[in-house]
Amino acid sequence: MQSPFNRSVMLAAAVILAAATAAYAHHGWSWTQDGFFELKGKITAIYIGIGNPHATLDVDAEGEAWRVEMATPSRTIAAGFTEEVAKIGDEVTAIGNRSRDENEKRMKAVRVIVGGKTYDVYPDRVPPA
Repeated sequence: MQSPFNRSVMLAAAVILAAATAAYAHHGWSWTQDGFFELKGKITAIYIGIGNPHATLDVDAEGEAWRVEMATPSRTIAAGFTEEVAKIGDEVTAIGNRSRDENEKRMKAVRVIVGGKTYDVYPDRVPPA
């Protein structure tokens, strides 16, 4: 017979594993479609901050509100994309992978172009020229 302590430890481990698996699935690429997707529109919000797992842009693309996830804030900033290089209302092109859920207006960008400047936030995943 198992002690209550062992059951509690096993339950806690199972909960931690489940949470880690969910977080990994969200932060990886498994939620995105194969093949590159290009989104063009106007920036409606920018967030690059510590405490958020990804830098994000909200984009109005032909009247549809999209969430564009970029890399982690540190990686996005290292690519040169900061809150100072883009502002609300700027035209943006995001290239990356869209959500597998066609109803979800969300994508993970590998490249962002604002003001004629290109920011490769995932340079190892950028599509060939």
